Amino acid sequence: MANRHLSRSIVLQTLFEWDFMNESDNTEVQNPREILVRNIDEFAPDLKNDPFVFALIENILVKQKVIDEIIEKAAPEWPIQKISVVDRNIIRIGLTELLFGDDLQVPPKVAINESIELAKTFGGENSSKFVNGVLGAVYKEMGEPRKEEKSKSREKDNKEVDITTLPVENYGGALIYTKNAPIDEESNSKEQIMFALVHDVFGYWTLSKGSVKADEDVQAGTIREIKDETGLDITIKEKLGENQYVANHPEKGKILKKVTYFLAESDYKELELQTSGGLDEARWFRISEIANLRFYNDIVPLVTSALEIISKK
Repeated sequence: MANRHLSRSIVLQTLFEWDFMNESDNTEVQNPREILVRNIDEFAPDLKNDPFVFALIENILVKQKVIDEIIEKAAPEWPIQKISVVDRNIIRIGLTELLFGDDLQVPPKVAINESIELAKTFGGENSSKFVNGVLGAVYKEMGEPRKEEKSKSREKDNKEVDITTLPVENYGGALIYTKNAPIDEESNSKEQIMFALVHDVFGYWTLSKGSVKADEDVQAGTIREIKDETGLDITIKEKLGENQYVANHPEKGKILKKVTYFLAESDYKELELQTSGGLDEARWFRISEIANLRFYNDIVPLVTSALEIISKK
């Protein structure tokens, strides 16, 4: 059986792209079924013959109007367009499986738990609570069917993973700063230090990073990847820290991704973001603008540390 969690992730990615384009007046909206096929080809070729992934998105598209009405009733203080694109599509997936799916294949509790996991992975800080609240409210209205059943597959998935046994992929990233930023004539700002950040399709500003080759020094790999992704030639100054997390690969299964982050300096130049998975923008920010940006929780300490280092120089 194909990995259904991966299937749901691909469906979420597809719905996000389709929904995001719907909100953009200047974008030609592509058929979501075509987007799904493209995403499967690029990110999960093993799902090409998986009926689950195609049935799920078809059910969502057919039932979308009804599903959105249910969302508005379950969360009346949140009009559908005010809910983030990620959160509302996670809820659409959850409600489709909860209300219109085969509960012998996907029990109600599994449908809710899977949506919560998607929210933890792709949503914001409070997404999982919000998704749980909406789906939980609908589940109670349904009379909590099969409430006493436990999912053996979920219990198995929740067992702690021994990361020492997993294959490792190394990545290098950097928070890039420049000391020769141009003066902002509109605000009359004389701040000369700016930071280069990249923006992902889920609405977060983050640090440019890339994969380090097996026979490559981490710093050398980071310099190469930053150049490829942003067009900047950087000089690494010092190490900021390390993050690691377990990820699911469609072919390799669970892998441990280790990311080493550095503080790096560059001359100021216009950023040249290359077309790459998950990123849609790259910009320079002055220090005074950093506090208002939306970061992932594990990136915040790195940015804070970098600001402290820069302020002492």
